[in-house]
Amino acid sequence: MPAPDGGHGTLVEAARFLLAKAEERGLTLAVAESLTGGEVASTLVSVPGASAVVVGAVVAYATRIKEQVLGVDAARLAATGPVDGEVAKQMATGVARLMGTDLGLATTGVAGPGAADGHPAGTVHVAVASPWGTLTRELHLSGGREAVRDGATTAVLALAGALLETAPQPGGDAVG
Repeated sequence: MPAPDGGHGTLVEAARFLLAKAEERGLTLAVAESLTGGEVASTLVSVPGASAVVVGAVVAYATRIKEQVLGVDAARLAATGPVDGEVAKQMATGVARLMGTDLGLATTGVAGPGAADGHPAGTVHVAVASPWGTLTRELHLSGGREAVRDGATTAVLALAGALLETAPQPGGDAVG
């Protein structure tokens, strides 16, 4: 059962945390989305002041857009399809490169209701590309289409926030 606010409180909370961490460090970000269809970017820009961090987004819903716009390897897409951790990683790296940002966030997967490309609904890959490396996570989410999309959005925002929280501080010394 979603929260009384439709489950969006958790999304906005994750977005606020990520934006605050990125702004503290003077970092910018861009988003590449497939199954979330713009939900990650929309959640981020619902937070006042997001323009200090968010540069832009690409909704790469069609597989060919992942290749043509984001630079995902065509051979990889042919071999695995778009529901793949390496594809998510390349999407995140590609959107950061395309938009000239420090961070790139990406989502790809199957929202449902049925299976796609041999993967059951709820199979999701999220990735965050950063100067400290790229993190990916594979998720197996339950619930309907909206729950899967919300879960993917929350997961990529939380992954990016966690990365920033543990990344080295500029200058090397911890602030204290």
